[in-house]
Amino acid sequence: MKVIDQALLEKVIIERSRTSHKGDYGRLLLLGGTYPYGGAIIMAALAAVKSGAGLVTVGTDRENILALHSHLPEAMAFSLQDQQLLKEQLERAEVVLLGPGLRDDTFGEELVKQVFASSRQNQILIVDGGALTILARISLSFPSSQLILTPHQKEWEKLSGITIEKQNEGTTASALTSFPQGTILVEKGPATRIWQAGQSDCYQLQVGGPYQATGGMGDTLAGMIAGFAGQFKQASLYDRVVAATHLHSAIAQELAQEHYVVLPTEISSHLPKIMKKISQKGS
Repeated sequence: MKVIDQALLEKVIIERSRTSHKGDYGRLLLLGGTYPYGGAIIMAALAAVKSGAGLVTVGTDRENILALHSHLPEAMAFSLQDQQLLKEQLERAEVVLLGPGLRDDTFGEELVKQVFASSRQNQILIVDGGALTILARISLSFPSSQLILTPHQKEWEKLSGITIEKQNEGTTASALTSFPQGTILVEKGPATRIWQAGQSDCYQLQVGGPYQATGGMGDTLAGMIAGFAGQFKQASLYDRVVAATHLHSAIAQELAQEHYVVLPTEISSHLPKIMKKISQKGS
């Protein structure tokens, strides 16, 4: 079991160059939030923007765009039903987050198929939420992009065939051999583990707790992972995912000192301040 320490965080979260611009910090495309799960993609987008992503575009139900912009005018948005815009955005995106608040229906299934079919080798694809359920149900070839999966225990059961009570380091390591080399798995649970297919060891969180047991927590984590994946390119993608996952729970743990329950949006609100402190320590 590998330990997540301050040195790893400082290696990932670094000070920004004075000559940099928004194009240096990731072009993200977030897809999801179909009725009645519109809030999920909004929370993911909030986390992505608050983590420092340069350009964030959200594809969601047209009816959800007004709500998104009322919370986050910094994000661009379009209707998922607009095929032309969807194709254009998939071609431009460096990071695609697929699934927060995506309903498991015919439309969701077609969207998952389209995203997998259009993925590129130099693109990062994060599969979360409803897209994981759909992926477990239908037969698809794995995309050529760099793949990150973020299942909670029930979603991992559907994906891997391992029942929750039998999910442990050994069974997960064995199941990962059927995924493409380099696939990153964030195995969410009471003790979240972060794996990379092809490696025999993993990271396990030592922070977090039941105060995080509320709707939207996973959507916020997915947005943070997308934000970190799109920037901090001096670090490996695996280290970026590990840092985002750790920080998500570390902030919650800090907030839980004064709060009985921690809301996902509160984690996003505190994120820029905590990232600033880490970047200053590492400089």
